[in-house]
Amino acid sequence: MIYMMDHADRVILQRFKVKRLFYGYSMKFMKFELIIALLVLIMNSSSIMAQKSMKQTAGREQLGDFAPKFAELNDDVLFGEVWSRTDKLGLRDRSIVTITSLISQGITDSSLVYHLQTAKQNGVTRTEIAEILTHISFYAGWPKAWAAFRLAKDVWAEDMVRVDDDKAAFQREMIFPIGEPNTAYAAYFIGNSYLASLSKEQVLVSNVTFEPGCRNNWHIHRAKSGGGQMLIGVAGRGWYQEEGKPAVEILPGTVIHIPANIKHWHGAAADGWFAHLAFEVPGEGTSNEWLEPVTDEEYGKLK
Repeated sequence: MIYMMDHADRVILQRFKVKRLFYGYSMKFMKFELIIALLVLIMNSSSIMAQKSMKQTAGREQLGDFAPKFAELNDDVLFGEVWSRTDKLGLRDRSIVTITSLISQGITDSSLVYHLQTAKQNGVTRTEIAEILTHISFYAGWPKAWAAFRLAKDVWAEDMVRVDDDKAAFQREMIFPIGEPNTAYAAYFIGNSYLASLSKEQVLVSNVTFEPGCRNNWHIHRAKSGGGQMLIGVAGRGWYQEEGKPAVEILPGTVIHIPANIKHWHGAAADGWFAHLAFEVPGEGTSNEWLEPVTDEEYGKLK
């Protein structure tokens, strides 16, 4: 094992150097104290490493008598060592890699169920697993993805019930319908949104609903003349931001005027559902230009 000193270790060793200069310790005694200090540091390091290790007993419980060596490798090496190297790759990312590997091989048995459950425990959300499996389907194959989706729905079933309950509660807060999943524009949103068309004559009006944390990408409403968009908050709390300007909070009744050819984004606050009416302002040569997503770092600064 190669031992690397961290900041705390260097501070301790520096203290010994200072003591040596200040008190005039002999080199022989200094070496003795230094050895003791290093032993303490290594013991502390071993303790920290032990705390990070993942405890797994499934191998021994299921195959301990039949295949003890395999059980040992499964519990102590695969999970005890490989999965526990969280300083190199976090548990959440290891779960995603493992799920991808299993599905690519067509393994959709209890082992995939276990790793889907582990992924959920490691922070993978219902929205994220749906997107992960959709992405995998284009590389691993459609039938494999279908099989994985059936298992994932069961693992995240409670989350789906909670979302449905939250959605129903939010619907009671406003007079406009939430509408259907906004699949046509899903590629330009982070998270799930819903769209309900309210008017297609004279002025195009839609009610757009965002789940907590959902927001659309940066985008521009292009127009040669006229054009742009107007938003009116109807329920919940959300954000609107133009490039280079602070974000503006949207509450029920807040009116946002978005000029044509201005880069901007809008969406829900992180802690709740949000809906706004979107009015398309008539103009000449109008089109929408979708740009890059709003990063988690940018979004995380909003409170």
